Amino acid sequence: MNKTSRRVFLKKMGISVTAAILPPSLLVDASKRRPNIIYILADDLGYGDLSCYGQDQFKTPNIDRLAGEGMKFTQHYSGSTVCAPSRCSLMTGLHTGHAQVRGNREVYPEGQAPMLPGTLAIPTLLKQSGYTSGMFGKWGLGAPGSDSDPMVFFDEFYGYNCQRQAHNFYPTHLWHKSEKDRLEGETYSHDLIMKAAKDFIKTNSDKPFFCYMPVTIPHASMHAPRELHDKYRKQLPQFEDVIGEYSGPDVQNPIAAFPAMIEHLDNGIGQVLKLLKELGIDDNTLVMFTSDNGPHEEGGHDPEFWNSNGPLKGIKRDLYEGGIRVPLLARWPGKIKPGSISEHISAFWDMLPTFCEMAGVDIPENIDGISLLPELFGQKQKPHEYLYWEFPRRGGNQAIRVGDFKALRRNISENPKAELELYNLTETLNESENVASQYPEIIQKMEALLKEARTESGTFPLFKE
Repeated sequence: MNKTSRRVFLKKMGISVTAAILPPSLLVDASKRRPNIIYILADDLGYGDLSCYGQDQFKTPNIDRLAGEGMKFTQHYSGSTVCAPSRCSLMTGLHTGHAQVRGNREVYPEGQAPMLPGTLAIPTLLKQSGYTSGMFGKWGLGAPGSDSDPMVFFDEFYGYNCQRQAHNFYPTHLWHKSEKDRLEGETYSHDLIMKAAKDFIKTNSDKPFFCYMPVTIPHASMHAPRELHDKYRKQLPQFEDVIGEYSGPDVQNPIAAFPAMIEHLDNGIGQVLKLLKELGIDDNTLVMFTSDNGPHEEGGHDPEFWNSNGPLKGIKRDLYEGGIRVPLLARWPGKIKPGSISEHISAFWDMLPTFCEMAGVDIPENIDGISLLPELFGQKQKPHEYLYWEFPRRGGNQAIRVGDFKALRRNISENPKAELELYNLTETLNESENVASQYPEIIQKMEALLKEARTESGTFPLFKE
């Protein structure tokens, strides 16, 4: 595609090709201590699962504070529609057309396939600017002792190495750094993870830190603290005959367990915000909250009952909006305008350059992300030319978004020349009307971008794990 035709194409799609970004010196005061970064990643939380995004069957007041006291993004996307590739995209700044991990690749008895030795990730880059980094929750990007064990990247780690074992909230062990923390199988893991995260914040409050919190709520199994679970069981007695079977103890009334899990998560985030105030570091800390992909339907959870995907089509494992569009909230007192709403189209791979810019670290070349710092500060934000996803499961799928338009190709393994679906998301957010036949010129350009967007190799052949 030549420069002229691409410029015309992007203009038609509503994308500016001349937007400028302010230099970092105008956004972050380099003379002051670098800001702390807390990034909270919920597990399988849908776009409609927070009251600030429209959930009206239960409330999330502490998470809503992040929106009321900061910025709410309405067009933010996860790295993938499942756990491991989404987290790889987050950590490396690469979308799934270029990332090392593009699907959930298991290792037994514990863990997932590792990234390559020497992989650049957010915590290793931030160390260049004196940051201490800690991770608390679920990793899923390299088995214990592998080339991408969490301790290759982080100074502190507590939680699950393996996303498969993280299905059970009552494990017999978690990991502290490179050692197993043996448990009796009766302690709710989320509480241990949150305590470790808060201890890390306290210990490092006098220096810049990066606190990555990939918590496991509301991932299946649908285990919730008993007191909160009982509260919602009384409100939802019609589901008492439902038994959630997945991993670990079975759950009676898993429908009621879901809001109990979310309330518990919300309470914990309230405790983190309170802690920042008590430590006197609230004004120098960016807190972000999001989810790794769309809502699941395992273990008895019913995303339709809870309207977990809001107005969107699809759930986890889909490349429709419900599988990949996720909440993003950002709060930084004195820096981000309270109650602001961003319609900027962004994705997980933007986090690495954003955090690097905040830390005064050179942004690596050849990544797919663009720093969101201008958007957070109400300045002119450089847009993406496109966002791209691929997912090797379910027959092989691709999706690409350019401006208001999004194209999908499904079941590629069976039909590599499958026709593209095309949706105008401003007209049909729920992707109910395929307009491919109305825009042949857009389909042609999308086809060209789909070929450009991905790297294929012996390690990552098209849609094979």
